[in-house]
Amino acid sequence: MSALWRPGVSEAIQTIAVLQRDIGWLRAAKWARWLAWASLGWMTIEGAVGLVAGFAAGSIALVGWALSSGVEGLASVIVIWRFTGARTLSETAEGRAQKAVAISFWILAPYVATGSVRDLITQHRADSTLLGIGLTISSILLMPALGIAKQRLGVRLGSGATAGEGMQNLLCAYLAAAVLAGLVTNSLWGWWWLDPIAGLAIAAVAIKEGRAAWRGENCTCAAVPGLSEEACGCVPNCTDGCCAGEVPSIT
Repeated sequence: MSALWRPGVSEAIQTIAVLQRDIGWLRAAKWARWLAWASLGWMTIEGAVGLVAGFAAGSIALVGWALSSGVEGLASVIVIWRFTGARTLSETAEGRAQKAVAISFWILAPYVATGSVRDLITQHRADSTLLGIGLTISSILLMPALGIAKQRLGVRLGSGATAGEGMQNLLCAYLAAAVLAGLVTNSLWGWWWLDPIAGLAIAAVAIKEGRAAWRGENCTCAAVPGLSEEACGCVPNCTDGCCAGEVPSIT
């Protein structure tokens, strides 16, 4: 009797654990969607104000950084799309979203690189802007928290799109620091060349991160409950959660 009872209890415990993990995954997906909405709202304000300040000051780095807010907003829209409705548990939506986030990185690079090279050749000097300085400081304070939270959710969800959006938030903070350095040093010591160099750095990092997002990190896949290894795109020696069999099944 005891021998028959124990397997049944073990199976029940395993079933409960699977259900808890599935519920936890869906809760994380909901958080990813809400954080994307929050980012979209902030990026809209940041991009608009940054463009006004950048064009007024003639700062290609500040304009490029403001445009990167639009790219980040696009990444947020992609993540919202990814985790809305039936796509939340789709085997193909994650792959499409990840590629779209990668493309969003590349949209920015040509404009910023061209403007930066032009300003270096013509020795264009950006004016100081208190509005731009204040805006970049606010981004330095806010974006790391959003970026880290999204990257952790990306790991939890097995979502390269969510992790990529988080990387864009962190990139926004790094670039804001570079732009701030350019604005301050130009205002204090007339180092005009630091602004277009910061713009070139923005373009270079955008290309690099776009390539990484397109390829995926460690065969990252949409670790949705019940996702097959074939749909996940697993390869030999893959250590991703869904490839290692860590994703619960609801079937």
